[in-house]
Amino acid sequence: MKLSLRIVTPERVVYEDEVDSVSVMTETGEVTILPHHIPLVSALRAGELRLKKDGEEHFLAVSTGFLEVRPENQVVILADTAERVEELELEKIEEAKERARRLLEEKRHVDDDAFAAAAAGLERELARYKVVLKRKSRGSRQTPSVE
Repeated sequence: MKLSLRIVTPERVVYEDEVDSVSVMTETGEVTILPHHIPLVSALRAGELRLKKDGEEHFLAVSTGFLEVRPENQVVILADTAERVEELELEKIEEAKERARRLLEEKRHVDDDAFAAAAAGLERELARYKVVLKRKSRGSRQTPSVE
């Protein structure tokens, strides 16, 4: 039995295929979805998404959004951003992380909304950074393309 997984951002369908399992960070912690999981809706946190397909693990970096587990083994992830590990470039991520840190410091005393937006941006960049360091150093396989 497989899960039908669809990962969508405002720009594109990042991944769509049948998988054995998917693990992702939610607001209440990491959750792993297996076939016959109960229906669920949860807010996502920025972090690593792991999927298993035919015994192989594949990795993506996702930001905030929503996870929905539907009846009949359907999983939909609606994320603000989602990138396969092979799409991530360490140098660009390090630059973006530093920009996000500076922006966070600038907005610290401006107003709560600006500070929250800057903090979310930094959290996203830190998640991307952790995924690329962790997975590229291990020689991760490429995530299969959208089929």
